[in-house]
Amino acid sequence: MSTLVKCAARTLLVVIIAGFLGATLVRLAPGYGVAEEELDARLNADSVQALRDAHRDRGTIFSFYLRVAQRMLHGDLGFSDAMQEPVRQLIAERFPETLKSVGFGLSLGWAIGLSLAILSVTARSAAVDVGTGLLATLALCTPAAVLALLCVLAQAPGRIVIAATIFPKVFQYGRNLLLKNAALPHVLSAHARGLGRSRIFLRHTVPLAAPQLLAVAGVTVGIAFTTAIPVEALCDMPGIGQLAWKAALARDLELLVILTMIVATVTLVANSTAELLGKAAAHR
Repeated sequence: MSTLVKCAARTLLVVIIAGFLGATLVRLAPGYGVAEEELDARLNADSVQALRDAHRDRGTIFSFYLRVAQRMLHGDLGFSDAMQEPVRQLIAERFPETLKSVGFGLSLGWAIGLSLAILSVTARSAAVDVGTGLLATLALCTPAAVLALLCVLAQAPGRIVIAATIFPKVFQYGRNLLLKNAALPHVLSAHARGLGRSRIFLRHTVPLAAPQLLAVAGVTVGIAFTTAIPVEALCDMPGIGQLAWKAALARDLELLVILTMIVATVTLVANSTAELLGKAAAHR
């Protein structure tokens, strides 16, 4: 119970700090407070001044963030000036789409990464080892934005990009971990006693890797959410990644603060859950 309380307190503190830092970066960014409507040549000087005055009522960074925190305590997430909709409604509409993309990308990425890692370790072939390594390296070195543009040109689902970002990390870590466990004394002893390779791999090598793989699972959740932002923006997918991109372009401060908190919360909860599950598996 004490561990859960510590994780919850740490998550809450980091989320609060992340939201404040996100608001600070936007407030200090060049051009903040300048509305796009000001670029309209048809507006006179009085109209432009009225638009500027409308963006000066938020006060300092601290006072703005305090108002946001007070509203959140009452369940009010604010109003998006750029989208002209309540932030709660925008999140409710778009968050499920991002969850589908992240879930698909994580599932496919882990399936491909673990399959290639197991193939590389069990095949005992230099060609297979080099081929899987080159494939993972190529995916790892290609930016997510480039992969998203390739999906647009090929008219392929943008969710594949998330899987392509996840699988090389899973492959590299899983392969190294399985190779390390395969060289442990009790595994070598099992080989010496004539036990089958499949039995040794499933009963002695894989179980030892489970706690460490659970820790990596938490990290990949954060990577998947981060990747979803450029993917959804470039592939025109109606998720919170696309919403975050539009909010950043419009410098929609209230929406950006909430989105920053959501991404930070999901990442921290995933990491904490993976850490707790890994510790529980290690004690067995």
